[in-house]
Amino acid sequence: MAMDGDILFSIITPSAGNRPNALKNAVSSVERAARFAGLERNQLEILIGFDGTRGKAPDCAYPVRTFYLPRDRNRGHGVRDTLLKLSSGEKIIFLDDDNVLKPCSLSRYMRHREAEMVIGRIDAQLALGQPWLPVFDDGPLVRPGNLDLLCMCLSRRLVVDRCGGWRFHGEFDSCQRNMADWHHRARSVTVIEEVVGIFDAGRSLDRAALSSRQKDLLDGLVGQRGTPLSRPRTRRAPSLALA
Repeated sequence: MAMDGDILFSIITPSAGNRPNALKNAVSSVERAARFAGLERNQLEILIGFDGTRGKAPDCAYPVRTFYLPRDRNRGHGVRDTLLKLSSGEKIIFLDDDNVLKPCSLSRYMRHREAEMVIGRIDAQLALGQPWLPVFDDGPLVRPGNLDLLCMCLSRRLVVDRCGGWRFHGEFDSCQRNMADWHHRARSVTVIEEVVGIFDAGRSLDRAALSSRQKDLLDGLVGQRGTPLSRPRTRRAPSLALA
C-alpha cells in the first residue's frame, strides 16, 4: 500500500488527439498499474494535454485532468512543460499516448521512493532493432538512443523545483537534453533491471496516426520482406515520441 493519502504519482501525457485508441490503451495501463500497487484514488493523477485540439479523455477509475492547450507543434515539449507546472504528485512519470506502463511498474517505483531518479527497462522490440532500453554495457547509461522518457520515474523536487520543469523547448533533442540534465543534477539515482513499460505499444491501434518514425519503421520491414504493404493514407501529425 502507498504510505499516505497525498498524490504520489503524476502521469504526464501529451496528445495530438489523433490516437484515441492508443490513448485509451495508455490510460488503461496506468489504471492496471495503480490497482496492482494498491493505490487509493487520491494517490494518482493523470494529466492529458491535447495539443491544439479538443480530444476526449478515456474513462478511468483514477482522476484524469484534461487540458486543451494552444497548438505547440513541437513534439509535445511545450505540452509537457505546461503539464509539469500543473501537476501535484511527488513523483513524475512521462507516458506518451502510444506507450503503456507495465502492471508492476508503479509498485516497483514505490520500492525506491527515496530516489530522485529511478531508471527501469522498457520493452522496445516493437520499435527498435533491440529488445530493451536501456542497454547495460560499458558505455554511459545516459547517452543518445539508450534512454527514453518512459524509462524514468522522477522526483518532482528534481524536475520542477530544482531543474525548472521542461527545458530546451526549441531543440530537436529536447528529451535527451532534459534527461541528461536531470541525471546530472539528481542527488540519488537507482537503476533497476525490471521492465516498467512498453514502447510503441499502441502504434497499430490508430492506423491513420502513425508518427514519421513509425511509418519509416514499417517501410523498412516491408523492404526486408520484399513485398508491398498497403497502408492507409495518413496526414502528417506532430510526433510525440522521442525518436
